[in-house]
Amino acid sequence: MIQYTLKCEANHNTTSWFKSADAYDALEKSGHLSCAVCGSSQVTKALMAPRVRGSEEHETPQVPVLSEPAGESEQAIAAMRKKVEETSDYVGDSFVKEARAMHAGEKPQRSIYGEARLDQAKALLDEGVPLMPLPFRPKQKLT
Repeated sequence: MIQYTLKCEANHNTTSWFKSADAYDALEKSGHLSCAVCGSSQVTKALMAPRVRGSEEHETPQVPVLSEPAGESEQAIAAMRKKVEETSDYVGDSFVKEARAMHAGEKPQRSIYGEARLDQAKALLDEGVPLMPLPFRPKQKLT
């Protein structure tokens, strides 16, 4: 395991663990890294100093803790995330299908959130399906 401090284009810093440096590189190259605060995909490794353990320290890695939102905008985004997660159903990759079905009256209306590519979101808007991009990425749901 390797721990990196990550920094996005908006200067948000988070700490995350990766299986290896190669695993980080693969995620970065494929575009699967995003800022935990704002969802930006413009994430890079921040300048870090190596952590060297003394022989008396335990070998178990510490669990990283994300920092609390610092500014007003980060606090507002965190509050929005909490509200969305509490009042909406997460539908993941089925967002486009679910939104279309509700718009067509095939399914009952409810508040949902999930993932959609930009071209899919534009197509929904062209069809008159109301939607709004969120300023954060949904947390991964464990199944």
